[in-house]
Amino acid sequence: MPSAAEPAGFEPTAWTAINTIRTLAMDAVEQANSGHPGTPMALAPVAYVLWTRHLRHDPRTPDWSDRDRFVLSCGHASMLLYSILHLTGYDVSLDDIVNFRQWGSATPGHPERGHTPGVETTTGPLGQGVGNAVGMAMAERYLAERFNRPGHQVVDHRVWALVSDGDLMEGVASEAASLAGHLRLGKLTLIYDDNRITIDGTTELSFSEDVGRRFEAYGWRVTRVDDGNDLAAIDAALHDAGNQSDRPSLVILRTVIGDPAPKKRNTPEAHGAPLGKDEVERTKALLEWPRDPFHVPDAAREDMGRCLARGEALHRAWLDTKAAHETAHSDLAAEFGRWLSDTIPVDWDQVLPAFGPTDSLATRQASGTVLNALARAYPSLIGGSADLAGSTGVAIKGATTFSGAGSGQSVAWGIREHAMAAAMNGMAAHGGVRPFGSTFLVFADYMKPSIRLAALMHLPVIYVFTHDSIGVGEDGPTHQPIEHLAMLRGIPNMVVIRPGSPAETAQAWRAALERHDGPTALILTRQKLPPVDHSRHSAAGLLRGGYVVFEPAGPPEALVLANGSELAVAIAAATRLSDSGLPTRVVSLSSWERFRSQPPSYRDAILPPALRARVSIEAAATFGWQAWLTDRGEAIGIDHFGASAPGDRLFAEFGITAEHVVDAVRRVHQRSD
Repeated sequence: MPSAAEPAGFEPTAWTAINTIRTLAMDAVEQANSGHPGTPMALAPVAYVLWTRHLRHDPRTPDWSDRDRFVLSCGHASMLLYSILHLTGYDVSLDDIVNFRQWGSATPGHPERGHTPGVETTTGPLGQGVGNAVGMAMAERYLAERFNRPGHQVVDHRVWALVSDGDLMEGVASEAASLAGHLRLGKLTLIYDDNRITIDGTTELSFSEDVGRRFEAYGWRVTRVDDGNDLAAIDAALHDAGNQSDRPSLVILRTVIGDPAPKKRNTPEAHGAPLGKDEVERTKALLEWPRDPFHVPDAAREDMGRCLARGEALHRAWLDTKAAHETAHSDLAAEFGRWLSDTIPVDWDQVLPAFGPTDSLATRQASGTVLNALARAYPSLIGGSADLAGSTGVAIKGATTFSGAGSGQSVAWGIREHAMAAAMNGMAAHGGVRPFGSTFLVFADYMKPSIRLAALMHLPVIYVFTHDSIGVGEDGPTHQPIEHLAMLRGIPNMVVIRPGSPAETAQAWRAALERHDGPTALILTRQKLPPVDHSRHSAAGLLRGGYVVFEPAGPPEALVLANGSELAVAIAAATRLSDSGLPTRVVSLSSWERFRSQPPSYRDAILPPALRARVSIEAAATFGWQAWLTDRGEAIGIDHFGASAPGDRLFAEFGITAEHVVDAVRRVHQRSD
């Protein structure tokens, strides 16, 4: 898809609009007495050129599916984006800008997806936007190859991102850029704000590499603009990038932070604090600008307001293309609509594999069986692992691998856990696909910033974390996650599911795919588990987060709460206790978050308040379990690091056994009398 019109001259009103962006940024930061004015001021020219000449967008329909995606990876420059959104006609008012960073405003300190119209992704932690942009470009390619037909290009857009020195210092950006070059994502352009200033001083303190040569080594096309105020050169560089199809583009733009503030330009002081009243007045005098704050000239509104007509025309042309596609390829067009709406065309009873009561599998193995069945029925499900597909069970049999030559349902992320997580966020934010990614649970640490942002954005990303405990065995404590379940459960809007049988694993995948308002982590074992009989208590109870999986013959006098590999341990213990005269119920509490969302009446039926003799068992840190116990209950777990030995030996040494549960239940039962 070619870029906008060939580079040409600019009207004088262009500089009026650019200086409006600059002064709005200064005034908003000054009013809030916090924020980052310098980068918006420096990047106002390139933002103006991009949004008015190259970006395919419709301000009246921010969620048009074939719009170009814009990512402000340097999210601290949020006032640049808010000013652009306001001036081009998005639903961001001047009052919103006046109330920058204030309670209840539509203009938070860093851009937030779902909070401000036109914001594609939540940014702030540097480098995340680079990974998001890569994921968006991957989603575009996957959809385009699936649904486009000759003469009917219903998916044909680009991804543009503004990135800073700080973004490109972060490891996640390097991982993501390496992957993008390998995949030859030709519709991706990063515009690098090379201002050479950080909070602590100039970049010479810590950053001396040749960024252009680094990206050329990644396989990117690199162009340079030596003056961030040269509109014609910027226009030409963006036009060149917009015509690439065989490799991603990096436009290195040399800017001066805080330009044109007379005293603080090109200094760290322009980065993360108000310029100060005197400097603002001096800058406005230099620009021959009214001193009144938040002044927006009619000429600026008229100039940038042309984006409304341009966007409407672009959107209308796409609607015509879409209508023709529907006429020529009705079944394909209907499928396209289902993908965009994330409507799951799945009959769960028909699609989910049935596991028998005697099946003894690792839940990672069961997950692989389920995933392969789902991948056939749900082709918008796309993902893979960070170089561990065989170990984590996420290899999709017969699937094409996403590569530089084309797209595919299977993604080989390489040993890039952080980039995988950030790119999955971009794929989910793009829409039309459901991404999943997999690695060992202990490596969730490498992914945490992106996992947190997925939860903040309510993105339906699926994480498949395997090797979930000391059951990893001989690899030792470096690979045995202890605190990770507590970390994941502590993230707001995250749902963690740790199934304890193959049948529960199938239901866990169903729960993840039926969820549309946030990420889900599936926590799976390396080792095979003893069979769990679900003939009396269906594993579908997992969908509610907790359910009775073993009930004694008489009224229960004690409760054991468990999940994952410890579910079979709990059942063995409860069987012994019940047979010896202490009737004990076992509750499979596989997802605390889903269980909390159930009505109180259901929770009380599963965990009767009067039953105070409670024991929990989980081969991980006991942190958090007290919420489900009583003051007399006990949590069996591992509040220390593991060791290198066979898994069975470790479970015995650390007390994750039926014998230990039996002793604990008898103890708490005596205390509760």
